[in-house]
Amino acid sequence: MKNNKITLDIAPRGLPLKMLKFSVSSGPLRQKLLALGFLPGTMVQINAVAPLGDPVKIFLRGHTVSLRKRECQQIEVECIREENCGGVNPCTCR
Repeated sequence: MKNNKITLDIAPRGLPLKMLKFSVSSGPLRQKLLALGFLPGTMVQINAVAPLGDPVKIFLRGHTVSLRKRECQQIEVECIREENCGGVNPCTCR
């Protein structure tokens, strides 16, 4: 599989994503993300984005959370399906 690693703020809507890591190593943002269920290996999906791009509505672990775009920039994810865009890398489809 191609390298499909991107940050959550630029991930496409509606496709399954696997959370890989945070770019923050400590602090309140990391604690918030862990408390919300953002753990490495967790499957996430972007359900909606506000008209001006902030906040982002994300489905994970059976519930929906909203994060600010700057918070999403700290979360690295991997696109796991290429067939959803006709064989094209889904991370490049919009």
